Amino acid sequence: MTRILFWVALIFLVVAAVRAKLRANLRRQQQEQFQAQARQQAARPPAVTAEPMLCCAHCGVYYPASENVPAGGRDYCSAAHTPAH
Repeated sequence: MTRILFWVALIFLVVAAVRAKLRANLRRQQQEQFQAQARQQAARPPAVTAEPMLCCAHCGVYYPASENVPAGGRDYCSAAHTPAH
């Protein structure tokens, strides 16, 4: 009976050691992948999002759409260029 318990315990310890080694390898691979991705992202220039440009109906200057002053169905670069002024 003691021999059986010895072999069961030995098999359990071997299986536990193999599983621990596999987990350690998996963690190491994941960490290497994470570091490789971080290096790739650091090497890449930041993405620049371009804003649409509009042309002023008065002076013809191109300006960002966020600065648009619409008046009379047309686009202007500032309130000074609208027909009311």
